[in-house]
Formats: sequence, C-alpha cells, structure tokens
Amino acid sequence: MGEKEKRSIRGVKIKNINIYMMVLSCILYMFLIGATYYASHRYNAMLSSTEDYIACEKNASLVKEGSDYLTEQVRLYAVTMDPEYMENYFQEAYDVRRRDMALEQMKMFDVSSEIEQYLQSALDYSNRLMTDEFYAMALVSQAAELDRDTLPEDVKNMEITEEDRKLNPEDMIGKAQEMVFGSEYQEAKELIMENISYFIDNIVDDTMRKQQRSASGLKNTMTHQQILISILFIENILMFVLIILLVIKPLKIYIENIEDKEKLSVSGSYEFKYLALTYNNIYELNTANEEILNYRAEHDALTGIINRGAFDRLRQIMKSSSSPIALMIVDVDKFKLVNDQYGHEMGDRVLKKVAKMLEEGFRVSDYAARIGGDEFAVILAEVTEDMMSVIREKVENINHILKNPEDGLPPVSVSVGVAFSSCGFEEDLYKKADSALYVTKENGRCGCSFYEEPTVNS
Repeated sequence: MGEKEKRSIRGVKIKNINIYMMVLSCILYMFLIGATYYASHRYNAMLSSTEDYIACEKNASLVKEGSDYLTEQVRLYAVTMDPEYMENYFQEAYDVRRRDMALEQMKMFDVSSEIEQYLQSALDYSNRLMTDEFYAMALVSQAAELDRDTLPEDVKNMEITEEDRKLNPEDMIGKAQEMVFGSEYQEAKELIMENISYFIDNIVDDTMRKQQRSASGLKNTMTHQQILISILFIENILMFVLIILLVIKPLKIYIENIEDKEKLSVSGSYEFKYLALTYNNIYELNTANEEILNYRAEHDALTGIINRGAFDRLRQIMKSSSSPIALMIVDVDKFKLVNDQYGHEMGDRVLKKVAKMLEEGFRVSDYAARIGGDEFAVILAEVTEDMMSVIREKVENINHILKNPEDGLPPVSVSVGVAFSSCGFEEDLYKKADSALYVTKENGRCGCSFYEEPTVNS
C-alpha cells in the first residue's frame, strides 16, 4: 500500500483500529468456536444414531441368517440323510451362535428394551423351532439306522413316540420332512421374520427421531454460526488492506492447485479429506465392479466354470507352451432325453453336477470349461500318455457317480475323448480329442477313448 493511500484513511490509525478489532475478533472467535463445538456434538449425535441403526440392522440380519442356516441344514439332512448337515446344524447352534451373539451385542447400543424385545422374541421363536428340528433329525437318524452313540446329545436324548417308532424308514423320513417343510413350520418361520421386521421398523423410527432432534439443534447452531461469520466478514473488510498479502497469496495457491487438477490426498481440511475418501471409495467400487465383470466374462453363468471364450484364450496361450498337455472333450450322453423327460430345470442341475465333478475330479492346475450346451472340455497340464490309466479311472469314477445318483437327479453318463500333445496346445489337438470322442460314442457311449494315430500300410 502506498503512502498516499495511507494518508487517505482518516479518523483512526491502523494501529489503534487493529487493537480494537483484534479484541473484538477474539471475542467473536470464542463464540464461533463454541458454536462449532456444539455443531460438532450434534453432528456426532446424528452419526452415532446412524451407526447404531446400522449395527442393529446387522444384528437383526445375524438372527435371520442364523435361523435360516439352521433351517437349511435340518432340511438338507431330512432330504439327504447326510450326517454332515446335522453336524453343521449343531456347530451353528452351539459354536458359531450368530443368533445369541446378536442379542449380546445389542446391549452395547442405545436401544430401548421394548424395541430389543422384538429381536428377543424372534430368537425365542427360533429356539422353540429347535425342538421340532431335533425331533425331525432323530426320525431321520432312526430311519438311516445311524449309530446312536455318534449322534449329538440333543438328538440322542430326543424320545421318539411309540407311534412314530412303528413307522417304516420311508414314512419316518416323510414325517421328518413334513415337520421342517410343512405349513406349521413355515408359519413359525414367518413369526420370526415378522418380529425382525418389527424390530427394524422401530429402530428406523427411533433413529429418525434422534436425527430430527440433532438436525434441529444443528440447524440452530449453524444459524448462529452464519451470524457470527457475517460479523467477522464485515470486520475483516476493514482489515483487508492490512492482511491482503496473507489472504490473497494463499488464495492464489489454492486456485493454481485447482486449475492444475492435482490429486487430492487424505490430509488438510475436512473437505479435502472428505473428497479424498470419497474418491478412494469410488475407485475401490470401480475396481470391484471391474473384477466382477471380468469374472462374468470368463465364467459360465450356469455352471460357474470357465466358458468357451476363456477356453479359447487358454488355447492361444498354451500354443506357445513347451510342456506336455492332454485335452478331454466330454459330452453328456443323451442329454436331450433328460431335458425332454425331466424338464430343462433338471437338465440344468445335471449340467451343474457334471461341471462340478469335472472341476473337482481333476487337479487345481487343470482347467475345466463348458464349451457348448452339454459339451465340456478339460485341459490337463503336465500330462503324458503314460497317464492314460489314471484318466480312464477318473472318468469311470465320474460315470459311476453319475449313473448312481444319491441327490435326486436322474442317472446320466458322459462320453469322453482324450488326445495328448507333447508340446503345448497343438492346432489339431481339439480335432484329435473330438475324433476320440466319436470313437467312444460309436462304441456305446459312457466311456473314455484315447486318440491313436492312424497306421499307414506300406
């Protein structure tokens, strides 16, 4: 500022006005700090109520998930008679304890006992169902003639009525299935869901009331802040000439940063930290979405194994490999008859089963793919012709399981053609495997054939 401009200011010297304004500024800033603290307190109250709601909703989900898991396992046991499902049931009931853990965690939050009672009621209904579930498991165990000493205590101690003891195994299983699939059981499950819904509805209402109170206080505080800031703004106009270098210089730096579109880090003011965190969240979300899209692009939607596109890319990649491999082409025998006789839904389940067996029946380093409707392929890495017997044995085992199903699916079989390559995925490897598959089909299907080079007569 030039001397001429300094002399144009009349009445009060800068030194004196600066002292007065400094004192006034301190007083105003003290009020502003108090208002800001109160606003922060109200904001934290809103945030806390939201976090409590999220946690309560999560606990409600735990009760639902725990109850649904117990239902799922007892139903699977009633249908399959596989003791593994009964073990899973009691592991959830007494070890994992999602339902009980949810109630224990509720004590940490500011929730009224009336609202919490809905979740307790849901747990009580779920616990009452367990008696019927124990009895159903006891019936299935009796029908399956399982060793009583191997049964869980709750099942072993469940007394089967004299009337039910006279039932044949098939009727016992039928009654057990009715107990866990019937309308009475479903009505009890609906009571559980109803209480969980009541709990969530009341939590939402309670959260909204708390947030409205906090929002009202926050609004009043912000009004006071605006008044204080306005007074400070008017005061600072008078001091602008004295602090121009302290204000304008950083302002120019901020403008330059914005114009240069520099990357924001999690530092500095709240707004910048908020912006950086928001950006990072969006970035992580985009990354996750990209991974999901890549997975869907490479895997068959029905069976979950890799699809034809991914299989073709593997072929291209393995063309440059120098390692020996084998290619299996697999067809489900007479699959059209399965669809015609049992319906497409059953056909889809058969395809899923075949895919799972191909994926689990071979090594992790091998690649199982669905390359057509009922056509599959398996690339076997580091495999040579001296392993024919191993491959044949695996195919025979798969066919044995498929022909003797224990999961309610119709019996099927697969025909397999295998070709070997001593050096990566050769151009004609697929054609050779397909030729071997043709030999299998010509010889009655349900088997495995290996490609043989044709002999040349001299």
